[in-house]
Amino acid sequence: MRFRQPVIAGLMLAFLVGPALAQITVLDSAQDQPQGAGTAVPAAPEAQVAETPAAPPPPCGTQPMTIARMSWPSAALLADIHSRILNAEFACEAQVVPGDLAATASSMGSTGQPAVAPEMWVTRIADVWNGAVETQMVRSIAPSFAEATMEGWFIPAYMEGAFGGTPSAAALQPLLSTQTSEMPVRFISCPADWACSVINRNLIAAYGLGSLVQVVEPANRFEMDALIAEAVSRQENFILYYWQPNAVLAQLDFRALDMGAYDEEAMKCLARLACATPTPSAFPAETVVIALAEWVFADAPTVASYFQRATLPIAEMNALLGQLNEPGATVESVAERFVVARRDLWGAWLGATP
Repeated sequence: MRFRQPVIAGLMLAFLVGPALAQITVLDSAQDQPQGAGTAVPAAPEAQVAETPAAPPPPCGTQPMTIARMSWPSAALLADIHSRILNAEFACEAQVVPGDLAATASSMGSTGQPAVAPEMWVTRIADVWNGAVETQMVRSIAPSFAEATMEGWFIPAYMEGAFGGTPSAAALQPLLSTQTSEMPVRFISCPADWACSVINRNLIAAYGLGSLVQVVEPANRFEMDALIAEAVSRQENFILYYWQPNAVLAQLDFRALDMGAYDEEAMKCLARLACATPTPSAFPAETVVIALAEWVFADAPTVASYFQRATLPIAEMNALLGQLNEPGATVESVAERFVVARRDLWGAWLGATP
């Protein structure tokens, strides 16, 4: 509490010269003096107005935090997972909206919406994506998946021990040459009208497997999956071509073969129907990124940092897709299960506690 100086002075005078002078002094300080000639009117004390502290910016910025949910399962799962984490951990109001590769990239580049596209396969829409990036309204912030090579050759897990080390495509020829049963082993490729079927036939020649494998090219994706499931159920030794992310690889327990390094010139030949001298090469890497509208970096930097860390191991996505194939499972239920049970994984995406 603040005391007025004249009050203190009046109390001191009460001890020195008597109560009458003290009373006058106190009255002079405690109330307005009557106005008259030669009487000075003391200035009223300035009112002290408390300043209201500025409200902190919204954690997810001032624009809608929308997340594109593409039509394929892995992208749908990522959209739902991220929306749940943002809402629970950052007090956002993130919303999932329908998305499509080309349309989403174009919209992000022109309007900044959606704010996030968690699984953008930019090499599939290179012209649209490059045009969107040139507007400086969208950019990639991190890979969607920890691995970049999405295609390759695989073997069932029960064959892994026969390699005596890391299973590789280069080791197939000496390994299969020593087998006396199940010859030739089946190589389940992709449908004949897919580009991968040409690459697989040329790679089989490049690795010297022509007489050691029987190439099977199913009519469609459904027949392909049925052939794979039947071979596993019989514990058959076989090789297959497949891609990721995909539930089949997790559900039926496959191991990727080391395909060596990627050779661009070799792959150009492998992709031709008539490749005179096929030489081995890994499949090319895919650029699959988390795309973020530019405004998120300025308006919601904590959220931008979150997505910078939100790369998911491909094996984890394969497992999620396997769960999605369970009876009664939905994208929402699988995403919720992941958020509840796998904080050990996604907790690292948060960085410091928001």
